[in-house]
Amino acid sequence: MRRSIGRLSAAGIAILIGTAFLTATLLAGNVINRITTDSIAAQFADSDLVVASSAGIDEAGLAEIRRTEGVEAADPQVLRAFELVSGGKRTYQVVVPTASDPRFEAQELVEGAMPSRPGEIALPSDVAERLGLGLGDSVTVVRMVWTPGAEDGATADASETTPTDETAPGEETPAGTYVDTNEELILVGTLDDPMGAYAQVGGAGVLSNEDLTAWEAESYAPGESTTAYGAVLVALAPGADLEAVRSSVTGSLAGDTEVWTSAEYAKEQAAQMTGGEDVFTYVILTFAAIALLVAALVIANTFQVLVAQRTRTLALLRCVGADRKQLARSVLLEAMILGVVASVAGIVFGIGLVQLALTVAGSMDLGIPLPSLVQVTPVALLVPLLVGTVVTLVASFSPARAATRVAPLAALRPSDAPTLASGAGRVRLAISSILVVGGAGLLVMGVLLGQQGSAEAGLLASTAGGAASFVGVLVGAIFWLPKVVSLVGKVLTGSGSTAKLAAANTLRNPRRTAATSTALLIGVTLVAMMSTGAVSARMSMNDELDGRYPVDVSLATDGYDEYGGNQPVALPQSTIGTAEKVEGVESVVPLTATSVTVALDGDDITFLARGVDPDGAAALVRDKAAVEGLAPGTVVVPAGVAEDWGISSGDELVLTAAELPEDANPQGTPATLEALVTPMGGRALLVTPQTLEGVATGTPVTSAWVGLADVNDAASVVPALQDALAESDLPIDVTGAAVERAMYQKVVDTILGVIVGLLAVAVVIALIGVANTLSLSVIERRRESATLRAIGLSRSQLRWMLAIEGMLIAGVGAVLGIVLGVLYGWAGASSALAVMGDVTLAVPWRDVALVLVVALVAGLLASVIPGRAAARTSPVEALAVD
Repeated sequence: MRRSIGRLSAAGIAILIGTAFLTATLLAGNVINRITTDSIAAQFADSDLVVASSAGIDEAGLAEIRRTEGVEAADPQVLRAFELVSGGKRTYQVVVPTASDPRFEAQELVEGAMPSRPGEIALPSDVAERLGLGLGDSVTVVRMVWTPGAEDGATADASETTPTDETAPGEETPAGTYVDTNEELILVGTLDDPMGAYAQVGGAGVLSNEDLTAWEAESYAPGESTTAYGAVLVALAPGADLEAVRSSVTGSLAGDTEVWTSAEYAKEQAAQMTGGEDVFTYVILTFAAIALLVAALVIANTFQVLVAQRTRTLALLRCVGADRKQLARSVLLEAMILGVVASVAGIVFGIGLVQLALTVAGSMDLGIPLPSLVQVTPVALLVPLLVGTVVTLVASFSPARAATRVAPLAALRPSDAPTLASGAGRVRLAISSILVVGGAGLLVMGVLLGQQGSAEAGLLASTAGGAASFVGVLVGAIFWLPKVVSLVGKVLTGSGSTAKLAAANTLRNPRRTAATSTALLIGVTLVAMMSTGAVSARMSMNDELDGRYPVDVSLATDGYDEYGGNQPVALPQSTIGTAEKVEGVESVVPLTATSVTVALDGDDITFLARGVDPDGAAALVRDKAAVEGLAPGTVVVPAGVAEDWGISSGDELVLTAAELPEDANPQGTPATLEALVTPMGGRALLVTPQTLEGVATGTPVTSAWVGLADVNDAASVVPALQDALAESDLPIDVTGAAVERAMYQKVVDTILGVIVGLLAVAVVIALIGVANTLSLSVIERRRESATLRAIGLSRSQLRWMLAIEGMLIAGVGAVLGIVLGVLYGWAGASSALAVMGDVTLAVPWRDVALVLVVALVAGLLASVIPGRAAARTSPVEALAVD
């Protein structure tokens, strides 16, 4: 090993990276689990016990807990959300009731005090700052109250009334409605959440228990069940025995009630969040396994070359009495030492990475408690050490076996690659062919199943088929990959002697060339597959959203009620001008609206009707068919509404102004219009503004359609539009395809970035393998290089020969990986996404080009050090090598 330390270093680096990845994954999983458990436990503060029931604990059960001997205080765990309004600023805020015992309070006061009477509220410091509030200021809380009977609901502010759905055929008319009621509260305190108890909901405000209880009672419709609590926090009296109290509470409550300590309950809740499985760790371990697989190929390749170089030494050892087992043990012992040393170094490196990540994250305000030091567990130490050592041993087993299988005299020449004439070659070819053909068949089956609506079965078949065919490609790579590399070299390099030598060198040791290129093939295939699947998913999603929402963005005051049950509220005049000034907005088209009735199936059914200029709408919508034919005398009926009520294009519909809570006698003339059923989304009918004005005089502008200059900029334009409208006197509902597209693009890009980043580890290891192969190739060919130098090959030509060889191996591996990855990505997308409609298959050209450029540059850089070493050695010195 001392003589081969330079040759083994690249293999050691490969296993170091793989085990560091594995160690970091296990430790990161522990950190995430700890953060999750600590965050949940923080909600229970310093409570001694938590009483939980899936069926819920009612007021009688709560009273029974409080009467239990040894219990000093018991509070139900309650979280509610309300809209807060201060001036023109609005936000939704989770709130909790005041605690009856300080041990139940999970948050700390920054300023002021906790609410002590009705009409008071404490808010997180950042929320108070966002709303521009100081201690003593008034803030409006909007809450829902059930109001029985339509006549009672009419007394409330209809602009704040929640939606009353249009009555579908066969449904009964509701007996009342929910009405939004405003409550004025005084801010008495600001809060901090140091342990992240409510970090997942953006922090929690605190209301008086009296207010929250009273509001809860007023929010129930007749016949709805009363409040049942999922968990109750318990604080024990001084000197009380915890186990005795636990037993007493368990015995006094029936059903599935369980009593836990706060730490036990936090662990149970954390386990339920992940289904009892550490999903994150399992997912990341998959990528660690890929990295280790690629590392194994690099190690196997290294030992194959080392054994081939030592054939003369091994043969001489056989001649002086060493048996085959001794030689095999020597190679395996060398591999084990390499595996142990590299794995230990990888473990240390992995621990350092996680600690560095914790230190950096700790200096940032993430809103969640982070441990300051990484907690190293025996599993995080032993598993990477064992896996790294075993992978190295397994990878070296085949070279060790190959070195001892031949007789001493035959060992004086390097072993040949399998050929179709040999038994081993025929078996390998047969296995490869079966896997490729069978896997391709499963891939096709998966695509067909997906197109028929069986997404899960299709994805399962595609995954199995992709895995089988890919393994088949790898198994048979030794037969075709070196020939492809050589052929590409001949085509691209012309007639230059240096280039011809480089192409010929790739065929001299097919096993080494195949192993090196295959290592890169694995990583690139997976990167290309994920990129292709992601871009196809995004394109398909965009097409689906364009069909569902013909406009990019819709601004509305009545966006939550497309059934026409409420009084239309006029859009503030400044809204359209504000929207037009936002960078990235191309056009804004206003729409009027009112409620109308249409006689269907013998009943007058209420709809929301919107009026829009046909030319403006046609220029803005993405799906022109949505407004095709809109003109005076026609009404556009969304396909969903038409299906529900049996409306067909050409039917005559009579639109009559509906009676609304604030307008019992609307002015206007009923209009008989021709129905046009189109793929328009939503539930509202669409007519021209002139038609709607005739049906109901004085219809206000209640919404606007917004077209973006570039819909791909939705992720930045939509938030800017929302921010610009935040100061509006009325809440503006911002919806549409661009809103969902912005959300999905962020999700898809984030997931893709994480996955590609993880797979990049495998690609880096594979590129190390390319450099290792070239280095070993230079050492193996010292005599040949000296001879070439002696007959006239210059140093620059020698370096260029190795550069071409490195780029050929890396480039061909990358191109083949890209082709396979695109095909697998298309198959996976077709299987998984066909259930949502037509799947758009796309190629991520930017990612593909980036991967190819990185591979070629890496292949070129990998040849620099070996090329310098080869060129620096004089011909006489190299010819004298033993």
